[in-house]
Amino acid sequence: MGNTNKHLVFLIILLSFAFLLCNCSPVRQAYRNDIPVLSQDELNRPYVKLGRIMVTREVFISDYSITPDIKAWGLEAVQQEAVKMGADAVMLHEITGHTTNHGIIPSTEYVASGFAIKFK
Repeated sequence: MGNTNKHLVFLIILLSFAFLLCNCSPVRQAYRNDIPVLSQDELNRPYVKLGRIMVTREVFISDYSITPDIKAWGLEAVQQEAVKMGADAVMLHEITGHTTNHGIIPSTEYVASGFAIKFK
């Protein structure tokens, strides 16, 4: 009876440690990319705005060799923030950018934005 309890405690500690190492915690919220991005015309159900999402990314001249896919980044960034807010969808998604100079180093700042909504 005593050895069984020791083995059970050891097994629980081992499994807990394994969850921590592989980052498989059951309370971690997984990223879902199935949150739709809808235009105003596609909204045919009543909804509530949860809030405006704005994510900024600054790209310096040294980063231009990577050729970033700004549209894919913007869509994913807004969807990830919408998941954190508990949204059902994103509406009015927009990506803008403008170039600035930090002394003699040019950079481009991209902003992805949209509204997180929850259907009633």
